[in-house]
Amino acid sequence: MGYTQEADPETTSKAIGKEISVSPKHCREVCKMLKGMRVDKAREYLQSVADLKTPVPYSRYKMFLSPKPKVGPGRYPRKAAKAILVVIESARSNAEYKGLDADNMKIKNACAHRGRIQTGYMPRAYGRSTPWNEQTTNIEIILEEAEKSS
Repeated sequence: MGYTQEADPETTSKAIGKEISVSPKHCREVCKMLKGMRVDKAREYLQSVADLKTPVPYSRYKMFLSPKPKVGPGRYPRKAAKAILVVIESARSNAEYKGLDADNMKIKNACAHRGRIQTGYMPRAYGRSTPWNEQTTNIEIILEEAEKSS
């Protein structure tokens, strides 16, 4: 599995989290909010989502969702926010390793794709069983250097 976008290795830093046990739908909505955000702001935002202080607006999977203050239909996807925060930290440390200015990076691409399904079964009555599968998610983050403000 590769990246979905081509990136200049001189000015960008990349990281992938493969087959993380998180809902792809929640990750998609969180990643949508992060595009174009600076890394320090994104870290604060994800930490406030994980602390249940800031809701994430949902644009696609919003049927029967209750409205949140100043956002509309949304949720607090804690597990997805924590998983994406780990991948952002990895991309940030990759930028430091490459010699880029890690404090002056912004998120160029943030996307989540469905990973493999881990099959499982739940025992039922009379010797039967029901599929009890677990979805996984591949999270991709690409950071690029922001223009320096003079």
